[in-house]
Amino acid sequence: MNIDYEAELNAQQFAAVSAPPGPALVLAGAGAGKTRTLTYRVAYLLEQGIPVDRILLLTFTNKAAREMMDRVQDLIGGDTAGLWGGTFHSVGHRVLRRHAETIGYPQTFTIMDRDDAKALMSAAIADAGIDTKAGRFP
Repeated sequence: MNIDYEAELNAQQFAAVSAPPGPALVLAGAGAGKTRTLTYRVAYLLEQGIPVDRILLLTFTNKAAREMMDRVQDLIGGDTAGLWGGTFHSVGHRVLRRHAETIGYPQTFTIMDRDDAKALMSAAIADAGIDTKAGRFP
């Protein structure tokens, strides 16, 4: 992997990519090159000797997460199997599954979706005998 970062990135992207190893937060508007910047950051960190399994890429949407991981694979062309990436929720879910028993949960725990949470709240309110129509709730 031999990338001319300064030639392929603008000044702000290059500054983010070549920052010292450690956490990086890239904020920019749509189409500004955030995914490109993070992709090149991964390549740069790997060139600096950071092991692939010590790099974590997070984003907000599944689409962006897939695109980010695909672009890293395309750019570096090497093994990215140890690279952690995904949405904040999916990575959090993986961490919880991996360490569930450490925090007192079985690995088969269930995460409620919005509809399940509403149903549980409705059941709890009904069990408590709270009349939500009688006044302001809560």
